[in-house]
Amino acid sequence: MVSLLIMCGAGLLRSSWMPPTLTMPSVGPPWEIAVHVPARPIYVALWVGGALAAAGIIGGLVAARRGLPVPLRTLLVAAGLATIVMTVLPPFGSTDPLDYSIYGHIAALGRSPYVMTPFQYRKLVHLTTSVPYDWIKDPSVYGPLATAEQLLAAKLGGALLVRDAFWLKLWNTLAFAGVAYAADRLNRARPADRLRVHLLWTVNPFILWGLIAGGHIDVIACAFGLAGLLIVDRRLISRPLVCAFAAGACVGAAIDIKAVFALYGAGVAWALLRKPTQLLMAGAGAAVILVPSYAVAGARAIKALTARASTGYGYGFYGYIFHHLGISLKDAVPVAIVLLLPVALLALARFPEAGVRDRMAVRAALALSVAWLLVWPHQFAWYSVMAICLLLFYPASRLDWIALAWLAALTVADMPGVGTNQSWRLGPELLKVQYDLLVRMAPFVMLAALAAMVYCCVTRRWHGPQNDLVQVSST
Repeated sequence: MVSLLIMCGAGLLRSSWMPPTLTMPSVGPPWEIAVHVPARPIYVALWVGGALAAAGIIGGLVAARRGLPVPLRTLLVAAGLATIVMTVLPPFGSTDPLDYSIYGHIAALGRSPYVMTPFQYRKLVHLTTSVPYDWIKDPSVYGPLATAEQLLAAKLGGALLVRDAFWLKLWNTLAFAGVAYAADRLNRARPADRLRVHLLWTVNPFILWGLIAGGHIDVIACAFGLAGLLIVDRRLISRPLVCAFAAGACVGAAIDIKAVFALYGAGVAWALLRKPTQLLMAGAGAAVILVPSYAVAGARAIKALTARASTGYGYGFYGYIFHHLGISLKDAVPVAIVLLLPVALLALARFPEAGVRDRMAVRAALALSVAWLLVWPHQFAWYSVMAICLLLFYPASRLDWIALAWLAALTVADMPGVGTNQSWRLGPELLKVQYDLLVRMAPFVMLAALAAMVYCCVTRRWHGPQNDLVQVSST
């Protein structure tokens, strides 16, 4: 809970440490405290908060496994309050929602966000504040459904980008809460499992930092995709074709937001491989969403979606190595493809099956998502939600620790989130700390996570001596 307090406090003081300068509405939301304090103590506090968050989640999971009482209700109330506070604050820890807002305004002008960049939009409308620096010369890399959401936010929020970002964050919060509710309902009869899923998701400060404070759109794609996978795994026997079509439509919506969720589509295909009629219906459901969407957006949308796979800075463990050897990330992609196929096949073959016989779509999507996260060279912390939201519907195993270590390392390394073009704000001492976190700590943890996953697959040692969660107090 202390880590959540630190994060919320930093958000209230956003203007003291987080670029860019925002034009705030006279009447909120969003709100912030218009006072200025030194930025460097806030940066240090955020790193301390990240360390406390990791310790708290680890302690909670260990306590659950040992049968110690954990005040889950208190944790849920604290997380709920923190979620509300983060929702009504301006974006902090990331400027991506401001980029989303600009893409929505570009679409509102009748232009294509897959062609026009935030820099060009700024010049067109003479905008002097609220424009982030990191992706200012990049067109949108999200699907047409994401553009539709951003357009709606621009219509609701008006001229102020920060007000548009509030609507985007609000929808993120609803999607986040929907996933939490579904996981809670499924595990309500098993207090130990219920505690586990909330520690991994609802009360996880790293998840709240990336999805609510940072406002990343991934959580909405997760909610759609997860719904499709659960429909496949829990389909109504009397109407399997209707359920397959609905599942395909849900996964298609996830892909239409962010293309990498095609991995969820592969999970659906894997689960329905021996049921060709249902597989065709699922494909038809996805096509109903994707074909008209991309027909309207045009070929430039497809080109934009594939662009970032071969550009930018690599946050995968060997992406760091390539970067510091002066090798472009584009040259790392062939290496990733060569590694990804055997790792994905190993995960599909050797991920735990006990307790998931009726959730084969979730299992397959989880295996593919984890393989992609561990191998692909361009990663950010919030990308991991596509795997963590599936872990909520998967039995406890050492995968929990692997995912948590990966998420914690990348989140802390990316804090405070001021952006590479504004890192001078840290000053030389703190800049060195962040450099060490990015270049020395994070790649090591990511490589260790890959090694641990491969080891568990090969040996099938997914469960420790105290793996079975015991009953704990939920009050």
